[in-house]
Amino acid sequence: MKIYNTLTKSIEDLIPRVENKINLFVCGPTVYDFPHLGHAKTYTQFDFIARYLRWRGYEVFYLQNITDIDDKIIQRASERGISWEELAREFEKIFIEDMKSLHNTSVDHFARATDHIDHIVSQIHTLMENGYAYEISDGFYFEISKFSEYGKLSGRIDLQENDAVSRIDESEEKRGWNDFCLWKKHQSGEPFWNTSLGAGRPGWHIEDTAITETFFGPQYDMHGGGVDLIFPHHEAEIAQMESASGKKPLVKYWLHTGFINVNTKKMSKSLGNFKTIRDALDTFNYRVLRYFFVSSHYRSSINYNELSLEQAKGALKRIDDFLFSIDMSYDDIENTRELQELKDKLIDYLDYDFDTPRAFAALFDFIRSQNRKGRAGLRVFNFLREINGFLHILDFEQHESISNEIKTLIDKRRQYRNTKLYTKADAIRSQIAEMGYELYDTEAGVKWRKIK
Repeated sequence: MKIYNTLTKSIEDLIPRVENKINLFVCGPTVYDFPHLGHAKTYTQFDFIARYLRWRGYEVFYLQNITDIDDKIIQRASERGISWEELAREFEKIFIEDMKSLHNTSVDHFARATDHIDHIVSQIHTLMENGYAYEISDGFYFEISKFSEYGKLSGRIDLQENDAVSRIDESEEKRGWNDFCLWKKHQSGEPFWNTSLGAGRPGWHIEDTAITETFFGPQYDMHGGGVDLIFPHHEAEIAQMESASGKKPLVKYWLHTGFINVNTKKMSKSLGNFKTIRDALDTFNYRVLRYFFVSSHYRSSINYNELSLEQAKGALKRIDDFLFSIDMSYDDIENTRELQELKDKLIDYLDYDFDTPRAFAALFDFIRSQNRKGRAGLRVFNFLREINGFLHILDFEQHESISNEIKTLIDKRRQYRNTKLYTKADAIRSQIAEMGYELYDTEAGVKWRKIK
């Protein structure tokens, strides 16, 4: 496999640190509000990546953090008159629910920042001992001038408009203008932990390296996140961990997802185009959203609007209709070669930086070819079920068993049709429709489909 590495700005061979094992970390949410479409895009695309890596035989441990203490959390909790912990747990629960609604279920472990205070404090002590951190009146800071490679991931050292910033560290006592806070000393009215650093709470960047060091050690295989996190967040992670451990690189491969725009404009509450995952799921089935995200290359920016989602819905319907047309009673041995050719193409495309647009193009070419032939069977069905292990967009409900009650009604309807009692047969068809299934009379016999 080959993947694009943000650190080297090039396509590289995927060679895990330990053969066939990949430790993957993706930055999780700050839980103070409802998850939005940006979260949906990033986490759906990394869900696909984790699923595909596993399908290709890699043993993947997929770790995400949960930022459950933060300036935004404290402010929002104060506005609502509840504790920071109550707010954080509320929106952590909502985030997990929304990920399940999108069928993003490949994460092995979610690690809360507040469960790793001891690890955070230990790492800060190490940075102090190694000469990379210093103490001033409001906290402990990382001294960027001491880390000569700062900026090697992003190619810069200054903030830009689209950078994600969770905390603004503006102390006038800082030694360098872009030094960042590792530990904030306790201020009245704010939550705090009593530690060997004194009372306070962690900075934003330090939680991730403390968590990944706990699970993976000072170096690991793959780190993902949105492109907006490259600077300063991921740059700070590199500086922290490589300075603490003396080992580099912290991460062998950095992967970043592109932005999502809403109606060609950056999603923003001020522009009135901010959409939560729940907003989107009120309008579109999760499979439409998954197809919309996964069919776009993960590094590309995409535009969310009604037209693009309707197009995704239409593309998914073409797949659904083809899946529905498959004759499960037919052993289509003549498709063996074409199926192998399709599998080879999918692997070629997805092994090259997860090129999903080309992979889906190959799948639709195959479907068109099969539709011209007119008879796909069990081998095609089994192959589609196999690749759905990583695509996770196909609907197999229409091929699953129905209740004995409906089966009895279908048999009764067939008897009525055979004796030309069509009015009674139509009445049973209507009865089955009220039970949630539509019947289709085909050459291969009666088929049913769940009414959406």
